[in-house]
This record gives sequence, structure tokens and C-alpha cells, in this order.
Amino acid sequence: MDPVRNPFAPGAGQRPPELAGRDKELGAFEVVLERVARGRPERSLVLTGLRGVGKTVLLGELRSMALKRGWGAGKIEARPEAGLRRPLSAALHRAIRDLAVRHRAPDRVEAVLGVLKAFALRSNPEDAKLRDRWQPGIDVPAAVGRADSGDIEIDLVELFTEVAELAQDVGAGVALLIDEMQDVRADDISALCAACHELSQSGAPLVVVGAGLPHLPAVLSASKSYSERLFRYVRIDRLSREDADRAVLAPVDREEAGIEPEALDALFDASGGYPYFIQAYGKAAWDAAPADPITAVDVAVAAPEADAELAVGFFGSRYERATPAEREYLRAMAELTDGKDAGVNTAQVADHLGRKPSSLSPARDSLIKKGLVYSAERGQIAFTVPHFGRFLLGRED
Repeated sequence: MDPVRNPFAPGAGQRPPELAGRDKELGAFEVVLERVARGRPERSLVLTGLRGVGKTVLLGELRSMALKRGWGAGKIEARPEAGLRRPLSAALHRAIRDLAVRHRAPDRVEAVLGVLKAFALRSNPEDAKLRDRWQPGIDVPAAVGRADSGDIEIDLVELFTEVAELAQDVGAGVALLIDEMQDVRADDISALCAACHELSQSGAPLVVVGAGLPHLPAVLSASKSYSERLFRYVRIDRLSREDADRAVLAPVDREEAGIEPEALDALFDASGGYPYFIQAYGKAAWDAAPADPITAVDVAVAAPEADAELAVGFFGSRYERATPAEREYLRAMAELTDGKDAGVNTAQVADHLGRKPSSLSPARDSLIKKGLVYSAERGQIAFTVPHFGRFLLGRED
């Protein structure tokens, strides 16, 4: 069928053609927005799940919901070993600009921007030369004595308070969305939890919505023992068969095309219900179909092309980040699970490789930091990427 009309090819960084199976999560966030707007205490939200389940897409949808309610909203993607001040400053700058269009006191907005600038400038090393100092692009003088102590925990509480009060002025709130939250540095995570705790006590209208890998709750708990009371944890999983079918049927119907029931069966079998894979195999099947409707034969013909694309962009890009020792560890996991999406005992991996468990700890820890595996429970390890074991077993090294 016409590739120009392909509804499964939205382009890089865009949402899938149909956000299926997430009504419960969207409804829960709607309640959060309403409760916070009415001045009632509400926990911040943390979305967890494997890669490919659509956490980033859902995060973007929640941001859109906040903006439609007149909130200020900023989104960042955490990066390993990177500080939080700069990206957080940019996100909150965006949120303040969202609020400024409704605020009737420009001086008040500028005062909050001054506090934000003071917070941002503390990311510069004290001994940095003037020409090397980063500037946050905020065209007001930096405030003095507010959010500029250099202690991230103190500064974050003061900054969040200022921004939340600005939102309160216009009867709105602020949503700070953090993707890949497990990559936030330990001291920054601790500060973030402390700030959320402080604001929850005062009922300030600011919520943090984080998204990350399945071990994110453990990261937060290790940072602050009370973190489990701060956040509402929502596990994002693959789609049910009904929702997976809707993710295919809705965009196909919008193009006034059709797809046979057997083709839906084949797409579900190939994708496992993971949204990222549904889109990849759906796109390939549409391009491969010579006529309407799409058939199971079209899906079978298209599968190798989808597999090849995933092998490079989804699986391969991650595999290439691993060292030879780490690849050996990953391969052992794949062999022990027969390529299935299942956890494996770390002692089994050591036994499989004929090594002492302690000698494999550096490779395992590095893989966790790179986001390729996670500790499902004590002594267990699993892939963060669905079908990664199958990819590894099919790979010819």
C-alpha cells in the first residue's frame, strides 16, 4: 500500500499513531491534576517498565494534559553522571513561561526567574573563568540569597517553592517530568525526594512525574527511606491482546484501509504486545502489502525487514555500547533463558561461564549503569529490553 499514507511511520520523537491501553494511567493523572488544583495533597507519580512499553510517549501525553489545564510543564531526560541543575533549570524555565502568559504581575514573574537563574548559575564551578561560565539564557538579574547556596537539597526546596507559588497565583500548578529517572545522580535524587517531601507537607501545587526502568523504585528507596510514601508507582507493561489490536486497527481505519484477523494474530505474535514493536512491524507490514487489506502473508514477508531495522536501531545501538566482557555476560543470560524475557540467577551466569561470581560483578554493575540489565530481585538479573535475548541468540558474531 502507499508508503506515503503509512500511519505507523510518525517520524522520530513523535507519539505512535494510537496511544492504546493507557486509559487507566491517563485517568489517574487527571485525578492528580484536579486534586492539586484544589489544594489537596497528592503524591508525585513514577512510571516504571521495560524499554519499548511507551513510557516516554506516555510522559509526553501527561505533559500535554497538564498544559491543557493551564499548568506550567517542563520535561527533561536524565543522563548518567550529568548534574540536574542545568536540565532542571531549562525545564522550569519553560514551565514559568507557560505560566507567565496568564500572570498579571510581570515583576512577580521576573522575581521567580531571578531565583531560577541563581539556581542555574550554581552549576558553574567556582574557579571557572568568566568566558567558560555557562549562562542559562534568562534575561533578568540573578536573585541573591534564594536557591543559590550551592547545596542542591536546600536550593531545590527553595526553587520549587517559588515556582509553585507562582503557579498558585494563577490557580494552576506545575508538572516536572523526568525521563530515564534512574540515571539521575544519587545526590540529586536525594535532593529531589527531599524537595517533593517538603512540598507535599505544604500542599504546594507542584508534582514530579518520573519515568524509568523497573529498578527505579529501588533507586529512590536507597536515596530516601520515605520515598515510597512520596510517589505513586505505576508499572507500565506490554499491551493486552485487545489493546494491541486497537493500536493497529485505529490508525489503519483512519486511512480507510483494512487488515485481516490472521494478520492481527501474526502482528501480536511478532510484537509480543510491546508498543514499540507493534509500530515497527505494523509499518513494515503496511509497506509490504501490495493491496488492501493487509494479510498474514504481508506480515510474514515484512517481518525480516522489521527485524533488520530493530537489530540496528533498537537492539544493535544498545549492544554496541557493551564491552567484550559485558557482551559475554549478556550472551550467557540469553543462553540461560533460551532467549525469553525472563530473569536469571547471577550465580547461574557465573556457573555457565565457569567463573567466580565476584569476577563478574564489574561487568554486571556496568551493564546496570548502562541500562541494559536490571536487578529484578536480589540475586536475579534481567534484560531491560524486551526480546533482547532472542536478538542475541540470533546474532552471528
